Amino acid sequence: MMTSLPVKLLLSAAGYCTHPEFLTLRGGSLRPVTFPAGFTCMLHPTHGPVLFDTGYSGRFFTETARLPNALYRHITPVVFREEDSAASQLREAGITPQDVRYIVLSHFHADHVGGLRDFPNARFIYLQKAYDAVKQLGPLRRVRAGFLPGLLPDDFAARSLPVAAASAVRPFEPGFPFHEAYDLFGDGSMLAVELSGHAAGMIGLFVSTERQDYLLCADAVWSSRAFMENRPPHPAAGLIMSDRREYKRSFELLRQLHTHYPAVRIVPSHCREALAVWGTGEWE
Repeated sequence: MMTSLPVKLLLSAAGYCTHPEFLTLRGGSLRPVTFPAGFTCMLHPTHGPVLFDTGYSGRFFTETARLPNALYRHITPVVFREEDSAASQLREAGITPQDVRYIVLSHFHADHVGGLRDFPNARFIYLQKAYDAVKQLGPLRRVRAGFLPGLLPDDFAARSLPVAAASAVRPFEPGFPFHEAYDLFGDGSMLAVELSGHAAGMIGLFVSTERQDYLLCADAVWSSRAFMENRPPHPAAGLIMSDRREYKRSFELLRQLHTHYPAVRIVPSHCREALAVWGTGEWE
């Protein structure tokens, strides 16, 4: 087991966007394909339900109703129904939004933080440099960075627990592709690793159930085929990356993990195939 304290895990998605496949997968199709806005709920034995990202919410359309934010929804058209929201899906699973005490944010793109306002009691865990990279941007640069500040709760700062203040560093075994992780709760249950490149300070999360190890890798790749077949995104995708060199490093870490530890389930946030196989609506 990758972690020292197992959790229960539910993979799902809150809405989706469409985009030409070739931009996200070298040699992919020119036609638009769907990219689900994945989120994960984990049942921690002490802290209860913990989310990794939230997917979209209806507020995305409010925040992108006018220029320049409207550019975002036209470049990546979004399909979303209220019943698709993370909050609605959790209610169906018997979890109220008020029950969620922690949300781990991989990064601050709108398709990952869109539902934060639905969880009034949650504290927010993220890498400080991820927020620092977007919080001072002007309107046009925010759109390019995929950041819509109106999606964040008004008391976001007061409810934040940046990783440096919330966790300790934990080394992995020698020879493991990742050298160390942030132990978010200090009990070995959720180990965050930096996967910068797509966005500055983006993190992935190692978690384990009683039967299976997972790496929730956010947008380090857009599909499992990318690391399985060694097919990084088209060079044009670099226009929206925070750092192309760091992206290549994160991509290579996934390749090494898949090659040397194939039993670990690597879950990209937007991978249709991974959600189809593992996002069955049942707790793992």
